[in-house]
Amino acid sequence: MVSLSWRTAVTTATAAFASVASAQTWTACNPTQRTDCPPNTALGMAIDVDFTQGAVNSFNPSGGTPSYSRNDGVSFTVAKSGDSPQLTSIFYIMFGRVEITMKAAPGAGIVSSVVLQSDDLDEIDFEWLGADNTYVQTNFFFQGKTASYDRGQFNPAPNSQGQFIKYTIDWTSEKISWYVGGTLVRVLTVNDAGGQYPQSPMQVKFGAWSGGDSANSPGTIQWAHGPTDYSQGPFSMTVKSVMVSDYSTGKSYRYGDTSGTWQSIIAEGGKVNGNLGKAGTVTVTASAVAATGTGSAGGSVPVGGIGSASGDASGSNGGSGSSTHGSIPEGWVMKPDGKIVPVGAASAMARPPQGLLVATSLVTVALAAFVGCLA
Repeated sequence: MVSLSWRTAVTTATAAFASVASAQTWTACNPTQRTDCPPNTALGMAIDVDFTQGAVNSFNPSGGTPSYSRNDGVSFTVAKSGDSPQLTSIFYIMFGRVEITMKAAPGAGIVSSVVLQSDDLDEIDFEWLGADNTYVQTNFFFQGKTASYDRGQFNPAPNSQGQFIKYTIDWTSEKISWYVGGTLVRVLTVNDAGGQYPQSPMQVKFGAWSGGDSANSPGTIQWAHGPTDYSQGPFSMTVKSVMVSDYSTGKSYRYGDTSGTWQSIIAEGGKVNGNLGKAGTVTVTASAVAATGTGSAGGSVPVGGIGSASGDASGSNGGSGSSTHGSIPEGWVMKPDGKIVPVGAASAMARPPQGLLVATSLVTVALAAFVGCLA
């Protein structure tokens, strides 16, 4: 009966997460423009999610229905115009590391994206174009500003559609490092960014969309190497696992003013950079490689990373905040595997069954009696 009640509670809470996310998708609460925005739910720890074991309720689906496989993990399939399946974390990180093991989707005009994005539209990206199986684009934005599109670089990622590769974003207050399969491919320092450095609490998003769809702007279609021919599909991006480590601690992150600077962020119940140095380091297997070009060479790179069903990527809606807010309900807790459970459930699941405890006790008594007889 206890097990059934717990499962019912998990189902109810998961539905609540989804309804909250749906209700708040595309909200226009930008903390650099308003002072009444809600605080961001903090991760405040590290989680390692294995999608071959199925879905977790710390990531909400939108734009379509991701499918799960015990062999490959979670797949994001674009089969027709308007498809843009993705998963978005209900939590935020304030500096941290994201490692994702995945295969990019093939197809001209198809874009696979891994995006870190804040409510004031700071952004750090990995983006793969389906027309190119050898490169991944790294990109960043500050507060959604798109006066120039010279931030993107195309970095080597051989056979990104044919094999699972681990991609890493390591983000601190001093620099951002992008890795491909253990190779450091790009470093952006605060000074390099020229006042455009991403530095506010970010959600983690990943999924696939059609940059080459006819509903998009000509610049986006050009950048995505479109147009997209849906008759050649469906096109799928597959993610086996994701590890997220928050370099700060606390229950939530709040903007102390409208500047959007990291020094103004308040970690409620914790400390900004409170976990820095406690997380494991990234294993580097090769040195940085020169980028082959910038985003401006292939058309305008859209801010927002993952497109919506209505066309261009999410951030292109100007002042809109990051989508899909969520929270961890009172009395629930995040587990290291990314599942949110009632506070007592984690410890209960860690205990051996009562029958096993009784059996072990009987064996112990019998052994003690046998040893006593020998003596």
